[in-house]
Amino acid sequence: MRDEDAGTSGDGRPITPGDDRAAPGQWMRAAVARRWPGAIVASSVQLRGDASARRFWRIAIANQSRGAPASAIAIDLGPDDLPHYVRALKLLATPLDEPPWVNIHRLLAASGVAVPELYAADAAARMLLVEDVGELPLAVAAARGDAADFYRLAADQLLLIHREGARRLDARCIASRIAYDERLFRWELEQFVELGAADVPGRFDAAAVARDLDSLAARLGGYPRVLAHRDYHGGNLFVQFNRAGEPLLRVIDFQDALTAPAAQDLAVLLTTRDAARIITPTIERRVLDYYFTAYLRRDAPMALGMEDFQESYRLCVLQHALKVIGRFRRLERDGKSGYARFIPFAIAQARRMLAGRGDFAALRRAFDE
Repeated sequence: MRDEDAGTSGDGRPITPGDDRAAPGQWMRAAVARRWPGAIVASSVQLRGDASARRFWRIAIANQSRGAPASAIAIDLGPDDLPHYVRALKLLATPLDEPPWVNIHRLLAASGVAVPELYAADAAARMLLVEDVGELPLAVAAARGDAADFYRLAADQLLLIHREGARRLDARCIASRIAYDERLFRWELEQFVELGAADVPGRFDAAAVARDLDSLAARLGGYPRVLAHRDYHGGNLFVQFNRAGEPLLRVIDFQDALTAPAAQDLAVLLTTRDAARIITPTIERRVLDYYFTAYLRRDAPMALGMEDFQESYRLCVLQHALKVIGRFRRLERDGKSGYARFIPFAIAQARRMLAGRGDFAALRRAFDE
């Protein structure tokens, strides 16, 4: 969900009390009344989501005397509980007892991660009512202020997920049953082979590139895994300020959490989409050093030394860049516009991770200008 892209519902007008153009409007009014007796929905505006089928509304709440917040977010979970890759690869053999958002939220909240409060959940209606964390994404706040400081806040939350979340992870949490392993890393790269050739400037030898991708996935699959958010980027982290004017970070869109190399979340955080507009190589290095040092200071030995950790980061950035080249091209082909503008950034990240190295020769030839 990206609040800066907020729109209106249905025909372009806000949903107001008594307006039954959509069933979610009825659910919102009932959920607010149950959660805070006497409170009512004053208005509701649909927010623009990202590439998923989920829908979001910001609700303005009146009659707040019983402790109701001024606003809340309603979420329509869409038709599927599980992301496409879990269904395509049959990564879960048993049906779910509850929506992944609720399941993962329980673990992250217990781990001290700054996730929104859950006000109401209705599995039958596939609707949630959650805390409104505001309209200032991390990427926007960082562009206005000290990016390194804001992204260190993101690293702090990530440390809670990776360390405390991983410590508490057990079979009750769906994330324990889904791994970012060699098979999933390689599956994600298929769209790059199918659709990415037109975007790279060099010689694209599909068979040789496929062998490089096999090697990349195998190397990534060999790294130790932690609990990971999976989509930990500046549009899924929101900045709030306390009474002293100090920034606080809130974490959303965590329902696809799984186990993955720690560097995967960092690669997404620091390089996805147009993050390079904000994250310079100096800031990138400072945040990685901060994360690694802070991890050690929590009396938790890293499974990797600094050199191996940096290499895992390089490979995660490379895999993510290749994945999104194919993914964004597929979204554009399917009529979801606005993603092609990020492809040049992904190409630049891939080229940066390949430069000056002796591995992945076919990929280096494909990205040669």
